[in-house]
Amino acid sequence: MKRTLSIVGAGRVGRTLGKHLRERDWRIGAVVTRSPATARAAVRAIGAGTPLAWNGRVLIATDRAHKGGSVGIHPHENNRGLKGASAPVAGGRLQMTFRGSELQLRHRVASKAGASAPEDSVFSRLFAADVILLTTPDDAVADVAKSLASLVGAKCKGKIILHTSATLDRTVLAPLARCGAVTGSLHPMQAFGGKVIPNLNGVIFAVEGEPKARRMAQSIGESLGGITVAIATRDKPIYHAAAVLAAGSAYPTIEAGVHLLMRIGFSRARAMQTLVPLLRQIFDNIERIGPRAAWTGPLSRGDYAIVSKHARALKKYPREFRQSYAALSLLAGRLLAKNPAAALKKIKRALADG
Repeated sequence: MKRTLSIVGAGRVGRTLGKHLRERDWRIGAVVTRSPATARAAVRAIGAGTPLAWNGRVLIATDRAHKGGSVGIHPHENNRGLKGASAPVAGGRLQMTFRGSELQLRHRVASKAGASAPEDSVFSRLFAADVILLTTPDDAVADVAKSLASLVGAKCKGKIILHTSATLDRTVLAPLARCGAVTGSLHPMQAFGGKVIPNLNGVIFAVEGEPKARRMAQSIGESLGGITVAIATRDKPIYHAAAVLAAGSAYPTIEAGVHLLMRIGFSRARAMQTLVPLLRQIFDNIERIGPRAAWTGPLSRGDYAIVSKHARALKKYPREFRQSYAALSLLAGRLLAKNPAAALKKIKRALADG
């Protein structure tokens, strides 16, 4: 039997995971973004799904069958004035009422006799899935979890809800857990920049959460061709910091190198042509023999006079260039030198002389 996945925040990560999972026989349910246009675009990119637009205030069914269906509400505002309000949807209206402090959203559909009967709310389309994947930016996960918990309450009981943040753990989904959802996280250690859908074969997927959620996260990661690694909840920030330090820092350092070359007459294209083959060879060497054995450059040879010349030359540039050069030199001495204490002393002296 096919498993069903709903995706909230179907940007680069959500589209990538959705597309790959659809290709592996998962059924795609609701695909939720901030606007009807992006929801429909996400469905096209994934190749399946029901587009819904929701920004915390309004949920809109954007497929043809439910065109125009929407409800406006925000859990952090006083919405008592909306009691009894409704919005048109296919075959009837979406009715908003309160039971105590709980918002009740029901799709009232006209029967053949003209009467109307309550049916599942628009939100049930999202929670009809076996797994709900929150792929929103990190700073939106908590608000989305609170909003969903406030709006659907016990309807998420027993549902597996996973987020894809690299740093946050399952506790950010606590409002949903209190409603009975089984929560956890699934993070693929891969870059999702630009419009390219990355290959996930062999990629590490960090998983954590409640046992049932963790097992589902492991199943998803493995079905995508990845390698799953269980991460302790407390260790997620360090897990992500490792990635940012090792890989994320490449963006500004490479751009800094390009900038320096352009200042001495290189075109941007020629600067990239100069640096990219060097970087490729470095990464090949690191993969083959490891960073310490592959280490090359003036510091690896103990040529501290060159370090001083570099430091002096960088004084003509914004201070972040010199500071970054110094920090990376000291980090290399700490981690790669055979005698870190001696290397650090000489590096500091060379930088000061510069």
